[in-house]
Amino acid sequence: MLYRLGADLLVIAHLLFIVFAFVGGVAVLRWHWLALVHLPVAVWATLVEAMGWVCPLTPLEIALRVAAGEAGYHGGFVEHYIVSIVYPDGLTRELQWLLAALVVLVNAAVYGWLAIRLGPAAVPRARRRVDRAAAKAARPTRRR
Repeated sequence: MLYRLGADLLVIAHLLFIVFAFVGGVAVLRWHWLALVHLPVAVWATLVEAMGWVCPLTPLEIALRVAAGEAGYHGGFVEHYIVSIVYPDGLTRELQWLLAALVVLVNAAVYGWLAIRLGPAAVPRARRRVDRAAAKAARPTRRR
């Protein structure tokens, strides 16, 4: 029972990871700090698709299903509706390359637009403070 629940939760987490990789850049438009999480996620998702790697979540999910005594993805809401999205039938190398390109294009568009929109304001506030403090320290002091 717990193994099946763990596998089901893992598939949901896997789906959310995929969705975040594709469209998480949109959330970055509102919460800029989220880029620190989103960029590595998008890079990882792109590499997994482009290189044909197996995501570490997949073998873990399979191991949990085997431990639960299951052989496949039958029965239940999660298996019926979500698994086929995460693991589509007919996923070819060409389709994987297309998916990787889509991740890159969508996120490049979002981050490019964000960079143009924010301009110099895109530099984190802390970095600007450090730069100002360094510039102030470098200025010669006047004696009275």
